[in-house]
Amino acid sequence: MNTADLGLPVDVPSTALFTDQYELTMLQAALRAGTAERRSVFEVFTRRLPNGRRYGVVAGTGRVLDAVENFRFDEGVLGFLRERGIVGEETLDWLAGYRFSGDIWGYPEGEVYFPGSPILRVEGSFAECVLLETVVLSILNHDSAIAAAASRMSSAAGDRPLIEMGARRTHELSAVAAARAAYVGGFASTSDLAAGFRYGIPTVGTSAHAFTLLHDRERDAFRAQVDSMGRGTTLLVDTYDVTEAVRTAVEVAGPELGAVRIDSGDLLLVAHRVRQQLDELGAVNTKIIVTSDLDEYAIASLAAAPVDAYGVGTQLVTGSGYPTASMVYKLVARAESADPAAPLVPVAKKSSGGKMSVGGRKWAARRLDEYGVAEAEVIGTGPVPRELADRQLLVQLVKGGHVVAREPLDAPRRRHAAARAGLPLSATQLSRGEPVIPTEYLHGEAGS
Repeated sequence: MNTADLGLPVDVPSTALFTDQYELTMLQAALRAGTAERRSVFEVFTRRLPNGRRYGVVAGTGRVLDAVENFRFDEGVLGFLRERGIVGEETLDWLAGYRFSGDIWGYPEGEVYFPGSPILRVEGSFAECVLLETVVLSILNHDSAIAAAASRMSSAAGDRPLIEMGARRTHELSAVAAARAAYVGGFASTSDLAAGFRYGIPTVGTSAHAFTLLHDRERDAFRAQVDSMGRGTTLLVDTYDVTEAVRTAVEVAGPELGAVRIDSGDLLLVAHRVRQQLDELGAVNTKIIVTSDLDEYAIASLAAAPVDAYGVGTQLVTGSGYPTASMVYKLVARAESADPAAPLVPVAKKSSGGKMSVGGRKWAARRLDEYGVAEAEVIGTGPVPRELADRQLLVQLVKGGHVVAREPLDAPRRRHAAARAGLPLSATQLSRGEPVIPTEYLHGEAGS
């Protein structure tokens, strides 16, 4: 089933206006100058990781592929551009037939990355590539930021599952993307039904404090929920007095009670007390779920607590302090003419202020030490050294305008777990530090 058929705000029929105006004005000027059809290579990368982070996580690649496919200028979009006078008729005619026909290579979704990593490489004419800048960056910057936070949280949680529950803390469409990115980063489920519907992510949820407050007595609320959802449900026990609520919960549901959720207070102390009380009441298999403004540091602080699962909202969907991955989309090589056989020449921004770029069409490989642990991110132009040939990171995602690398969401989720496990152990430390492996550059020719 196509979700667009149901009128749900989780699919967009055209992504063509998810762009900045200057991309269209550049297109128009290039068309008039005769340079628009020059073969070009754009790359997505970040100059630095967020302060103190050890690695980044590639997320959103699957959404990028959808966005490229849906980048179409239909009559409504063209009418808007005409009415506003943003570009002229010649450019509008060109846009009416726009279909990306180039190639896209990139780090597979779920892979880790480092400063300078060519996370995505977009190749085609200048005209068709330049239009994709904003939508590509919008997706990758958001999703990679969420996935990086999710990865840190899942690492801190160990084997305990994490529930994504941040939909009410962000834009409704961002919430769906955030749930997807969190799943890639290691979360087990989401409370957001649109994310479950769109991406097949497991969904969970039972009741809020409002349900308890609706009833005359807490016991009545618990009884209503158990009657509806069964003894294996999760009861929220911190609306009034936690100790009394736990006692009532077990009396109502019996020792088969699935779980209790704690959403306030000193979670470390309360979790220990609740575990002891549950065990004394014979509910030894009843699990404890904690929520309440958790981040990776709070999760790590609860490692010794008798907690079985965590629910995370605000800190996850805001990237735990870093809501963007600060990726950029830069032209790194272009042909000297529109002749398809014209060789590529490297180009790069040379300005000061920390915004320089490295020219040339790049490859990337991860060098391993004798124990099979990553020791460097090697980025180069020209031939790939023989010893790195089987360690290359970029895979083809789009060939001749056609997507060739779609995969189910569980694939990047598994890939990320494997990629993180292949990093040095210090990668999962929450203390501030430099990227866990260095980035090394090997310079050759731009490539053709």
